[in-house]
Amino acid sequence: MQNNIMKKENEIALLVGLDLGSAGEDFERSMDELALLADTAGAKVVDRMVQNRNNPDKTYYIGKGKVEELAALARMHDADLIIFNEELSPSQIRNLDKMIGIKVIDRTALILDIFARRALSKEGKHQVELAQLHYLLPRLIGLGNQLSRLGGGIGTRGPGETQLEVDRRVIRKRISDLKKEIMLLRKHRSLHRQRRKRNQCHVISLVGYTNAGKSTLLNSLTGADLYTENKLFATLDPTVRRGTLSGGQEALYTDTVGFIEKLPKQLVTAFQATLEEIAAADILLHVVDMSHNDHLRQIRVVREHLVKIDPDYYMREIIVFNKIDLADEDVDKLYLAREFPNSLFISALEKKGLEELKEKIVAFIREQRSTIHVYLPYSEGKLLSQLQEQGEIESIEYQTDYLKISATVNADLARKLQNYLQP
Repeated sequence: MQNNIMKKENEIALLVGLDLGSAGEDFERSMDELALLADTAGAKVVDRMVQNRNNPDKTYYIGKGKVEELAALARMHDADLIIFNEELSPSQIRNLDKMIGIKVIDRTALILDIFARRALSKEGKHQVELAQLHYLLPRLIGLGNQLSRLGGGIGTRGPGETQLEVDRRVIRKRISDLKKEIMLLRKHRSLHRQRRKRNQCHVISLVGYTNAGKSTLLNSLTGADLYTENKLFATLDPTVRRGTLSGGQEALYTDTVGFIEKLPKQLVTAFQATLEEIAAADILLHVVDMSHNDHLRQIRVVREHLVKIDPDYYMREIIVFNKIDLADEDVDKLYLAREFPNSLFISALEKKGLEELKEKIVAFIREQRSTIHVYLPYSEGKLLSQLQEQGEIESIEYQTDYLKISATVNADLARKLQNYLQP
């Protein structure tokens, strides 16, 4: 049951971070990003508290003295909400709630809340609810007092208060039902991908850090009218649109959920069906917000996510530096072009550089396909099916022990057939 009622038009929030000493500028950037996430969720951030420690406190995450300061700061600002920059343990949340007396959530709960608000499709809603329930299940004990104070608001969207109060067994049953629903959706997506392969349709997946401009680029490439907004996770549900490349070739573009540092593991697990679209794509357009002052770190974060989805992602990656119209003049394009040789500079909003991008995609597709001659044993029926579905067979000769086949195939299929290049 969705619960989007907020106590106030904008909840007053305090941010809390623990600087362990080795993060340096990364810590400040992480706190700034937490402020953007809070703003996206509808909170008004009025102050932030930082503590320097070697290790988190097991009981309160920050020291007990700092908790008392935090409680005083919350009273001074009449705050409704305190947001911690790291995931807290269930006992830490209970202890902090008991000492401070107002709602305490962590970065994970905040991102889950944003996803709950953004999810519009049945698939998206199911995946978000599954992630939220996995997060909430170990935190149910002791939440009763806190729930009585929530009255809705950030951190309570999605399953809602009523569902949190029910028996654990019922929530586990709901998790089981959601997993079955998502498994059916995964099978449905798999059938769609197989159909695309049979139809020799090139699939291009747009990936990148949240708010890099993926949806704007998809709109510009396909003439679609996807919702865009200058906020984190403005779009969440995966989208597929048809577009044309240079020379009139058709392609399918897929827009996927944006990545972010410290993306909750519950979301990564729940959104497996969506992330499989990335693994199945022929090309990955890695969209980078060139105007962001930390775009190099964002590239690194996205690549860390991609390698978990597909270790060979880099073979299909084209870096697209977007928002050149907003980038500072001192951004070193020569350095970026040298560091990322397979890259382009565009403005999706102003449609600058799009023809060059389409030409790059066509050339990339051409490079990825090659003509090979294989000697395939009759027992390899599965590989033969893949050849027929994904390749362009030019000739087949039926020999005593094998099929001698000449075909044009993509790089992925060529790798699978490496063992059959000799009779």
